Amino acid sequence: MKITFLGAARTVTGSCYIIETEKSRFAVDCGMHQGKEEIEKRNWATDLYDPARIDFFIITHAHIDHTGLLPRMVQNGFRGPVYATEPTGDLIKILLLDSAHIQEVEAGWKNKKMQRNGRQPNILPLYNVTDAEDVGPLIKAKTYGEPFLPAEGVQVKFQDAGHILGAAIVEIFIEESGTSTKLVFSGDIGRSNQLLMEDPAKVHEADFLFMESTYGNRNHKGEEESLQELAEAINYSYARREKVIIPAFAVERTQEILYSLYLLSLEGKLPQDIPIFLDSPLAIQATEIFRRYRSYFDSDTQKLMKNNQNPLDLLQLKFSSTTIQSVQINEMKGPAIVISASGMANAGRIKHHLRHNLWRPGASIVFVGFQAEGTPGRRIVDGAKKIRIFNEDIVINAKIFTINGFSAHAGKNQLLDWLGHFQNKKMQIFLVHGELSVQEQLAAAIRERYGFTVEIPEYLEEIQLQTGAQLQYVKRPEPMVPQFDLDATLNELKAKIQQISGLKQKILLLSPARKSEIGDLLKEAGGSFDEVKSRLL
Repeated sequence: MKITFLGAARTVTGSCYIIETEKSRFAVDCGMHQGKEEIEKRNWATDLYDPARIDFFIITHAHIDHTGLLPRMVQNGFRGPVYATEPTGDLIKILLLDSAHIQEVEAGWKNKKMQRNGRQPNILPLYNVTDAEDVGPLIKAKTYGEPFLPAEGVQVKFQDAGHILGAAIVEIFIEESGTSTKLVFSGDIGRSNQLLMEDPAKVHEADFLFMESTYGNRNHKGEEESLQELAEAINYSYARREKVIIPAFAVERTQEILYSLYLLSLEGKLPQDIPIFLDSPLAIQATEIFRRYRSYFDSDTQKLMKNNQNPLDLLQLKFSSTTIQSVQINEMKGPAIVISASGMANAGRIKHHLRHNLWRPGASIVFVGFQAEGTPGRRIVDGAKKIRIFNEDIVINAKIFTINGFSAHAGKNQLLDWLGHFQNKKMQIFLVHGELSVQEQLAAAIRERYGFTVEIPEYLEEIQLQTGAQLQYVKRPEPMVPQFDLDATLNELKAKIQQISGLKQKILLLSPARKSEIGDLLKEAGGSFDEVKSRLL
């Protein structure tokens, strides 16, 4: 069989692996590429997937970096089933609709900008709401531990990954030329003992393991320490009458934060008069889905609920569904806790909250999840002094907290412990869904502790697999390094500045409205220069 790595190869987004057997062609996950511009361009490379020739998709869990290109596949000819657990299926539907809405809105903004500049608008969304809606009828729900046969010679079984609601480890048994081969795709592996979710299921056998490595170079803080850090952030801003802003993924992270606030309330560490706003229609919908699938929660949470204690409900909790309600939060004086999406601050209402609070010395910005390279969240966490939001440079005076203990991903030691249950010492491991430097560290640790063969595949790499046979590389691309001529770029910029300077008198004769428009464009360009400077200092 042949495996092609179409995403999450030396990156943490865009998970997708095409598997071609003698009788079928299918894929595990279909994630959106997020982060740097050159990474996001991959979302448009639909021909690489050849959607019309994909027989079915197997989805590990609902996060957009694992599902976000499904509408694109349907748009371009895919008509097969999409297999997932039942909660994953319900979450996929709301997440894809939200993603489609974002695609349409962002395309609309870009087209308006082109029109204001006198250019013909020509930006299309990656996909639209109709494309997202078309995915829903294709979803086929399966339960943990239930083997199913999506194609001749292919058997699949989902196991609990302990990551988010409905997340699965995928076991795939393939019969080919009289030989049986077992592939295991870890999906995203959850932390042990995290709130809400069960611990990841133990898997004992595989010929080939495709394993996530997001936090393969470090361990997370414990739950108690993370709770205390959250309490510290809240008390810091409460004492200064300012807001606590928490960028959070709508699915799982938001619900875990609500649970954590519930625990702080029980401990008397949450001010009873501080309002808590869940400002994300998507997160509100996701929370309702969580409430429907109580049987997927861990035993501790289920015991609480049987005693009429719901950790997802707090007396101070207010849902903010409309745009007007969201605006009112920023108009409100005094302290508050605001939980909003997206978790990497690259889209959604969170950008408005950051714009209104990043510059305020008494405010707290609390990051509780992974921040991909190239995202605004990553730049803030890495210590940027300013950040550009809605064409405006915002100085960062708020106190920044990074609490990795809330991660839904296993840390280094937990990944190694989970790996230790595999009995086949000839198993080959492919590290996916991680940044290269992290993967190299985890690979070294795996080789040292267990002696497994470990590979780190590249984007578009193709390999031939056969049980008991040596790995064969069908296609091993050169690492993608963008071409960049610094001198030519600087000369081009100088020429453009000179051209604008030559038009100064013409600009001064414009109407006030047109001058203001030109001024905004120049400020935007200047902000780009400031961003370049900040990354070099």
